[in-house]
Amino acid sequence: MSQPPADADAAGKTAAGAEDVAAGQGLAATQPGPDARYPMPSVPATKALQGERDTAKPAASKEEERRRPGAALAAAVREFVVVGAIALALSFLVKTFLVQAFYIPSESMESTLVKNDRVIVNKLVPGLIGLHRGDVVVFEDPGNWLSPTPTKDRGPVINELVKAATFVGLLPDTAEGHLIKRVIGLPGDHVTCCDAQGRLSVNGKAINEPYVKAGEKPSEIGFDITVPAGKIWVMGDNRGHSSDSRLHDASGNGSDGSVDVSLVTGRAFVLVWPIGRAGWLSNYGSTFAAVPAP
Repeated sequence: MSQPPADADAAGKTAAGAEDVAAGQGLAATQPGPDARYPMPSVPATKALQGERDTAKPAASKEEERRRPGAALAAAVREFVVVGAIALALSFLVKTFLVQAFYIPSESMESTLVKNDRVIVNKLVPGLIGLHRGDVVVFEDPGNWLSPTPTKDRGPVINELVKAATFVGLLPDTAEGHLIKRVIGLPGDHVTCCDAQGRLSVNGKAINEPYVKAGEKPSEIGFDITVPAGKIWVMGDNRGHSSDSRLHDASGNGSDGSVDVSLVTGRAFVLVWPIGRAGWLSNYGSTFAAVPAP
């Protein structure tokens, strides 16, 4: 059996290799490389972009740091102003319609209240809550009951600040133009002084007054009055040192000395200062419990 010559065999292998190479080249030509659809930057370009980002980041961070404290401070100031305005508005509303603090301006209510004590006044009295005998009430000067008193001068700025704080209710009222006394007679009551034991009588019923300052008489001034409609008869607990209804009743029948209910600011119901004497103020309901209607 004859065999092909060696030269022919080598030529066939060479031709087959050439075909494989050609086929490989053709396949490479028909399949796009990764850069054909998704071109990628060269390595140096990528590094350059990364360098730009690294450079930009610290600059932005520094700008944010410069802005952030200022923005935080502005937000804090806005919040403080809003909260402060709300607090002042609430304080003003409370002081106008509900309760108000007052200084005690004189010794006329000793020993129940001492000069410069601070009390809280319920301003729902007498509008929504009626007056009762024995109530301690703050009222506007009915007319020349008070002597002019000099106002303490703290300087123009401090004076205005004190006025503003008092107006909105942050400071107690100095009670200028106001008095504080105890209600003894209501509209229509017949009040007299004194019986054989030196006691007051209301509508014919003699009363014992535990609130009168020790050593003081119920009254050194005799009177026999009937409280007019819409008015109250008031007296201080320190009877010998109180310029009250008795001293201003020129007519002698109660029409001048009685105080118009419309002038009543409210009822003092609690002593808040000094702390050592703080407590509720009683109207001594038991003292007047047996008093008949007028």
